[in-house]
Amino acid sequence: MDKMLVSPDQEVTVTNDGATILEKMEVDHQIGKLLVELSKSQDHEIGDGTTGVVVLAGALLEEARKVLERGIHPVRVARAFETACDIALKHLEKIADEVDWAKDRSGLIDTAMTTLGSKVINRFQRQMAEIAVDAVLAVADLPRKDVNFDLIRLEGKVGGKLEDTMLVRGLAFPKSFAHPQMKKDHRNVKLALLTCPFEPPKPKVKHSLEITSAEAFRELHEAEQKYFVDMVKLCKDSGADIVFCQWGFDDEATHLLLQNDLPAVRWVMGGELELLALATGAHIVPRFSELAPHKLGTAGHVYEKTFGTQDDSMLIVEDCPNSKAVTVLVRGGNQMAVEEAKRSLHDAMCVTRNLIRDSRVVYGGGSCEISCSFVIHEEAEKRTGAEQFAMHAFADALDAIPIALAENSGFSPIQALAEVKAAQLATGNPYLGIDCLQKGTMDMKDQRVFETLIGKQKQFQLATQLVRMILKIDDVISNSDYE
Repeated sequence: MDKMLVSPDQEVTVTNDGATILEKMEVDHQIGKLLVELSKSQDHEIGDGTTGVVVLAGALLEEARKVLERGIHPVRVARAFETACDIALKHLEKIADEVDWAKDRSGLIDTAMTTLGSKVINRFQRQMAEIAVDAVLAVADLPRKDVNFDLIRLEGKVGGKLEDTMLVRGLAFPKSFAHPQMKKDHRNVKLALLTCPFEPPKPKVKHSLEITSAEAFRELHEAEQKYFVDMVKLCKDSGADIVFCQWGFDDEATHLLLQNDLPAVRWVMGGELELLALATGAHIVPRFSELAPHKLGTAGHVYEKTFGTQDDSMLIVEDCPNSKAVTVLVRGGNQMAVEEAKRSLHDAMCVTRNLIRDSRVVYGGGSCEISCSFVIHEEAEKRTGAEQFAMHAFADALDAIPIALAENSGFSPIQALAEVKAAQLATGNPYLGIDCLQKGTMDMKDQRVFETLIGKQKQFQLATQLVRMILKIDDVISNSDYE
């Protein structure tokens, strides 16, 4: 379910992304803060499954408390949990399937769709999943099985509908040309990237310039005009067709640029300039005098896309020679929808990246957790004493995931879990899970509900490591106690 979070300055966020919810919550409890860090770790490592890892850790802590109340030492519980986790990880590898996405990318799209199933944008699940997969494949280094997320920009624009979200094979910036009469569409252009302002030099703070006569004022005006003319001339002589400048420039400079037919874009941020330099092969030039033809970049198509009004536009740079950079332009009715769509797309991209790194998948709907639970129960019966109790507790905690899925799908949680467990026991099929979408089959393989193997393994590992650490905490000592 989605959560509405209101910050102290009344900023509203609606999301069901676990990492975002915990990050925006003001948690005072020390163990609560550890759970926030846990969700951040899952987000950094995998990008998805942040809610699941916190639910699992909470269930493990709850089961650990029951075992501790029986008088079993925390260290023995921690060791048994680690043993159970190792059994679960090995079993996950046994029931995992290989997805040959190189031949058929439907596996990537299905996995991304599974990720988006619980998000706000699930009405356009396939479209958004295809955008996420296309964006990742556009920048992926397939031989190295690596994806550079710095080459994917997520830009949001309020207005329009969610289905208007588009993938731009290039760079998109929330900018427009400096003058409304400058040409908006350019093909096969040379770009100059500047970090020097289109302004005459200004006196320092401690200096002053006194004008005592009309002649002196005229000379100053002419000198200023010469600065502007020289700047524009240096740009034109270098062969530049469009100028991107990090700083602003006044109306006089804008007018001169228009007169000399030199389109310009101002207030381009440092990060955006760097991306443009990478994509177009241009050098970032700090002084007009250093402009030269070999320092210019090239682009096949530069144009301004307007949404409704002149003030609401994006500048798009496509067909760049040196980069595979892409931009996902997210649309939405309000800022909350746009932000949640960006978070959801980021999760889908992370899952796609993980499949490129390791193409094995397990099936969702809580099927793999239930299957692991059975295996751990079986192994626990072969042990004796305290370890047996603790391993059974770990297996019981794994039921928290299918229970949460059933509850959020409007089912009776215990009844739904019992039905799936009975079906798995009867058939021996580890792919049976909670039929959240009510498609009439519990087989997640038929429903094509995929989760990445490395994402699920990381969930188990991180949750177990956190619980082990908490179990071994003897007492909370603050700095003030030492003082």
